[in-house]
Amino acid sequence: MTTEQRVERNLFDEVMVPCYSPMAEIPVRGSGARVWDQHDREYVDFAGGIAVSCLGHCHPIMVNALKEQADKLWHLSNVLTNEPALRLAKKLTELCFADKVFFANSGAEANEAALKLARRYAVDKFGTEKDQIIAFHQGFHGRTFFTVTVGGQEAYSDGFGPKPQAVTHIPYNDLSALAEIMSEKTCAVMMEPLQGEGGLVSPSVEFVQGVRELCDKHQALLIFDEVQTGNGRTGDFYAYQGLGVTPDILTTAKSLGGGFPIGAMLTTTELAAHLKVGTHGSTYGGNPLACAVAEAVIDEVSKPEVLAGVKQREQWFREGLTAINAKYPIFAEIRGKGLLLGASLTDEWQGRARDILVQAGKEGLMMLVAGTNVVRFTPSLVIEKADIDEGMARLERAIATLYNAE
Repeated sequence: MTTEQRVERNLFDEVMVPCYSPMAEIPVRGSGARVWDQHDREYVDFAGGIAVSCLGHCHPIMVNALKEQADKLWHLSNVLTNEPALRLAKKLTELCFADKVFFANSGAEANEAALKLARRYAVDKFGTEKDQIIAFHQGFHGRTFFTVTVGGQEAYSDGFGPKPQAVTHIPYNDLSALAEIMSEKTCAVMMEPLQGEGGLVSPSVEFVQGVRELCDKHQALLIFDEVQTGNGRTGDFYAYQGLGVTPDILTTAKSLGGGFPIGAMLTTTELAAHLKVGTHGSTYGGNPLACAVAEAVIDEVSKPEVLAGVKQREQWFREGLTAINAKYPIFAEIRGKGLLLGASLTDEWQGRARDILVQAGKEGLMMLVAGTNVVRFTPSLVIEKADIDEGMARLERAIATLYNAE
């Protein structure tokens, strides 16, 4: 088989571990917010690789950064450091509360590092009894055994034997439940500042502020998982900046590399000191190629006009979804912030989110779901108005087909 030969979906079943069930279409190229499959059919991309492709497909600044770095240096290991990693770390610390950065390759790895740091800090400062990690039902923090256990969805963590211990889950946005369960044994609270996989659930201001206050009261660390919300996705560079609450540890990935795998854990100098030499590591973390691309991405995304543009695009999406719903009333609520949006389904349409996704694909629109009852949109942060309008037209046709078949 040559690289010029097109492959079909059945090859997946032949050669791939079946933990995914991808759709029949196989995208082979992309530009901006458009993608073409192996049969040269065009799609509007409202999915963005699950909130990853923040500048769309093959943005020139990413392509140029990768090509330039590819001629210089690919890999060293962390026996040595490299210039792209240092430049990127410096810029990330200038964009948020953090002083120090640990680079990884994914959101799960970044969250694993955050959880290990929280436990190590608690052991060093208070002793082994301070080990409780509190997280929230319907949260999602990755697929390693530690992170999937902390994520509050048993469907992802059950069936693998004994789980990591001292992990407690409570309802999101329920401050009284948190107050009741926190104690001097609590070492950290881990939360998404806007639940993504759990259905695009925003926190109340009172809840977020209350979590911070309870963490301070019990000398527990507050970890914000900004893997999906970070790097401009909500209209602030990090979502915490729009909530008026600062975490102790923050994780980021997904859109950090615009499609090139990279993750990072950010924290303060005081906390970082507890991950001494040898306590944690990553072979590829801080890879020069990934860091060079990520540096180009955040240089672009952090521009005030880009962040302002995210908020403008949110309004275009909300207007488009509202107009569709006026004709075909299947949405109960438009949730989320910035370009991390979800349309929850009415009682009559419960469980039909995937039906909408599949029908949208037939109309040439790529989108997502968040559970069975929420349709999710995480497009490029710089998607053009014309692409939004065309995508909404295709979504309307898909919904009309399903609605009229009832």
